[in-house]
Amino acid sequence: MDFLTDVPRHLFFTGKGGVGKTTVACATAVHLARSGARVLLVSTDPASNIGQVFETRIGNTITPIPSVPGLSGLEIDPNQAAGAYRDKILAPLRGLLADKELASVTEQLSGSCTTEIASFNEFTSLLADPAETAEFDHVIFDTAPTGHTIRLLQLPGSWTSYLDDGKGDASCLGPMSGLEKNRATYGAAIKALTDPRVTRLVLVARAQASTLAEVSRTYDELAALGIRATHLVINAALPNDETTRRVQQDSLYQQMQQRQEQALTCLPPNLAGLHRDQIPLKAVAMVGVEALAHLFEPDSDQPAPAHEADAPKEFPELASLIDALDAQGHGLVMTMGKGGVGKTTVASAVAAALAQRGHRVRLTTTDPAAHLDTTLAQQVPGLSIDAIDPEEATQAYRDHVMNTKGASLDDAGRQALKEDLRSPCTEEIAVFQQFSQAVAEADNGFVVMDTAPTGHTILLMDATGSYHREVTRLSDDPENTVTPLMRLRDPSYTKILVVTLPETTPVLEATELASDLARADIHPWAWAVNNVLSAVKTDSTLLAARAASEAEQIHTVDRLAPRLAVIPAQGTDPVGLPALQSIAGRRPRPAAPSQVTIARETVQ
Repeated sequence: MDFLTDVPRHLFFTGKGGVGKTTVACATAVHLARSGARVLLVSTDPASNIGQVFETRIGNTITPIPSVPGLSGLEIDPNQAAGAYRDKILAPLRGLLADKELASVTEQLSGSCTTEIASFNEFTSLLADPAETAEFDHVIFDTAPTGHTIRLLQLPGSWTSYLDDGKGDASCLGPMSGLEKNRATYGAAIKALTDPRVTRLVLVARAQASTLAEVSRTYDELAALGIRATHLVINAALPNDETTRRVQQDSLYQQMQQRQEQALTCLPPNLAGLHRDQIPLKAVAMVGVEALAHLFEPDSDQPAPAHEADAPKEFPELASLIDALDAQGHGLVMTMGKGGVGKTTVASAVAAALAQRGHRVRLTTTDPAAHLDTTLAQQVPGLSIDAIDPEEATQAYRDHVMNTKGASLDDAGRQALKEDLRSPCTEEIAVFQQFSQAVAEADNGFVVMDTAPTGHTILLMDATGSYHREVTRLSDDPENTVTPLMRLRDPSYTKILVVTLPETTPVLEATELASDLARADIHPWAWAVNNVLSAVKTDSTLLAARAASEAEQIHTVDRLAPRLAVIPAQGTDPVGLPALQSIAGRRPRPAAPSQVTIARETVQ
């Protein structure tokens, strides 16, 4: 593996949830420790399971791992860190603020920014002060800080006075007010991150277009700050050697391999110049030291898995959820989930199926892929598509805030406000304002929304009152006004469909998303588990072994979900109407001629 050559003192792994960052980080730690180095493995991943991987209890103190001499672990629980961090900020305010105001401040400190900043605050000394980790040759970090967090730490001036003077909305600068370390410490930590002689940043992805696009954005964001990733690791790649091709004579395997090759052929330009390694897909779970020790080896060096292909299991299809929606006749359907789980595909399949059953359907998406425009908009009677451009919506929102709130600020204040508006929350709020225009249409048909705001964003908007009160103020009948927020909380009107994958990290992230929504009194109507191998027939021993590992995660979702749908793994990209019909399940009945409506709109 190229990324293991001349390893510097610090090694960071970053990428989307579920791509295998933790596994790669743990295997790297084992490799270096067995090579004679003294290694500290640090996890700041909310789905951290390094203790489970090494079959050892690891907590928030440096803990030697008995099975690997020379290796120690440290798990920084970001949720726990965020809770302690939030309590420290809120403690002086209790008894001074009214309950309603305290609830508003609490919600402002409950988003992803607080978690990210609190976690980074925990491990900056590991980067900034070599004495903290003097006993180790290498410090490996599972999950790196984002460019947004680093930009916040580079802001000039005082965060606390900026907020006390009422110059900000506290979407991200609020969490900054509780930072304990001084600027010198943060400066030293950022210097270590930007020095390739000290730190190596490794991007981890799967051979899939969505995850490669995500790490491409991460690369650009960090590069703009002087932090340059030098290596790209493609994890869980289907082996392509001659022996494997002879053994894996299976149409699904071959289709998946072709899709993988296409994704790598179309690698984003900024990733093409990086050192690239491919880690082969393994048939067994990467738990235990010996499994990790073989992660970087080709499968031809391993004994073939003794696993026979099982018959496909029967699960409830997505069509069962579409049946329930069809019976209702109208409503708002929102697909929610982390990036890369297939929520755009699920939203498209649901929208197309409802349109083919004779309903008028509007599909609103912030990820309008070309096939939605050409295939769905032109060939599905009754379906219209709104393509919302998140970048344009966000820029318009930023410009509005800078021209209003920022007009009376000095240069330092405007710079701080500008950075505050780079918050992940800003895009969600801006896009939600675009979405809200379509919500009322679900009274007379179906509106299917892809990429929805989190519960934190919804509560933040409601807590500050800026959006809710503005809608009410402009209404001719404020007492009987129904706002988008009220619609989202109405289960008879809005159906939340959580989409996930049958893997540990995506399921955990989906569970946290559901908890986040519950704070806003919004609850999932159903869950869909996408890309399930155990729901399809395969003669591949490798895929069959992987399918056997899905049962636990599907069972976890089944216990959480009021309704469950399982979508079989697809060998080809789900592009075009036939592919979406396959995902939806049973073939829909055709639309009545009188309900034919074809349209495509772009919301600016």
